[in-house]
Amino acid sequence: MPLDDNMTIDERRKYLRKMQLRYHKANRAEQSRLLDEMQEVTPLHRKSLIRLMRGDLERQLRVQQRGPSYTGEVRYALSVLVDSFNGICAERMFPLLTHRVQELVHHAELRLSCEAMEQIAGMSLSTFKRTLRQLRQDQPQLARARPKPANGVSQGIPMRRIPWNEPKPGHFEVDLVHQCGATASGEYMHTLQLVDVTTGWSERGAILGRSYLVMKDAFLRILARLPFPVIELHPDNGSEFLNEHLVRFWKERVKDVQLSRSRPYHKNDNRFVEQKNSSLVRRYLAYERMDTVAQTNAVNQLFDLLWLFDNFFQPVLRLKEKKVVGSPGGDATRIQRSHDEAQTPFDRLCKTGVLAPEHQAALISLRDQVNPYALLRQIRALTDQIFALPCCQPGECEDVALTLVFPLDSKETNQEELWKCGQLHTAQLPTFPQLLLLRQQHDIMSPQTHLKGVCPR
Repeated sequence: MPLDDNMTIDERRKYLRKMQLRYHKANRAEQSRLLDEMQEVTPLHRKSLIRLMRGDLERQLRVQQRGPSYTGEVRYALSVLVDSFNGICAERMFPLLTHRVQELVHHAELRLSCEAMEQIAGMSLSTFKRTLRQLRQDQPQLARARPKPANGVSQGIPMRRIPWNEPKPGHFEVDLVHQCGATASGEYMHTLQLVDVTTGWSERGAILGRSYLVMKDAFLRILARLPFPVIELHPDNGSEFLNEHLVRFWKERVKDVQLSRSRPYHKNDNRFVEQKNSSLVRRYLAYERMDTVAQTNAVNQLFDLLWLFDNFFQPVLRLKEKKVVGSPGGDATRIQRSHDEAQTPFDRLCKTGVLAPEHQAALISLRDQVNPYALLRQIRALTDQIFALPCCQPGECEDVALTLVFPLDSKETNQEELWKCGQLHTAQLPTFPQLLLLRQQHDIMSPQTHLKGVCPR
């Protein structure tokens, strides 16, 4: 600010407040010197300064407020002007204000007196903006959307991140991958994916829609195939996970399961499964729309093959150490990460010792019977067949019950009894051979059925 500019009222009062503290502490001679200094800085008279130093420097409100400067004729003319500009901002309207008034008067859109024309012509930009705000207050506004009620189920589930160095397998990050294509309208396929933080073991299931019926069926399939117990499930804050039905299902089906969730709008709280969404789902299915029963069942067959390929034959790296490294100047820092030797999720799982000896031997036998390269060729061929399947036509409806492994029919009681029998390992979950038995009873293709005649050495 140039030194020759005069002080505003606010700047002058701020200066006088600082001087008032010195003025009250000074003796008579010092007060006289301070008054001389204040006379030089401010344009106020000496007697006015003495009165201000002895009183309160807070600015007082007007005893009698000013009335409106512009008549109703001017306000009406301004409302017509603003409407003629189609509601643009005041800074864009103001330079053409007088010209637009003349145009509207010429075309008989307005009839103004000479006094009103002079008031509009002499109006400043700040006054025009203030009047414009008052005019817009009188216009009807769309009702603001009320805040959505909080999810009562999620309030009782703690927010946390599973530590990257978690030593015990069974802590799963959970996510849902949408296969909606360019539009999210209607029902379409999703991929439910679980990734174990410790070993990198991954499980996937394709579902049509996000109802509790299909979510429950996908979790039943995954839990039946999983060879080790589930300790924790960690989804995001989606209502497809955090609802009373699914939370009750988890607690009834999985013994002593821990439920946790990500912080809202913190995608990296599920960083392991988010990374696998790209490498294990999008890599094979891309972003294409899939919304039929045939596509969903075919993708589940693909995921059966990928269960073998990714968990038994695809090595993964695991973070071993993180160090905070400072720059030579000491200003910026970075995190230096080091990883251990690449191993398959199954090899990592065997080293943890959580598998029962008979289960580990069965899985090793299954791995030894599979030709990984032939399995990969079969995955690629099945992927091409999936992309050749047509999507749902407008007006057609798909029956999601045709995608279920555990359909809701009269045999459900027998399925539950079979589910509860043979509880061999610590989490009270069926083993992989039991899943094969369930699938054979319902004529559902198993991984071994897919590989028959193709993958054995």
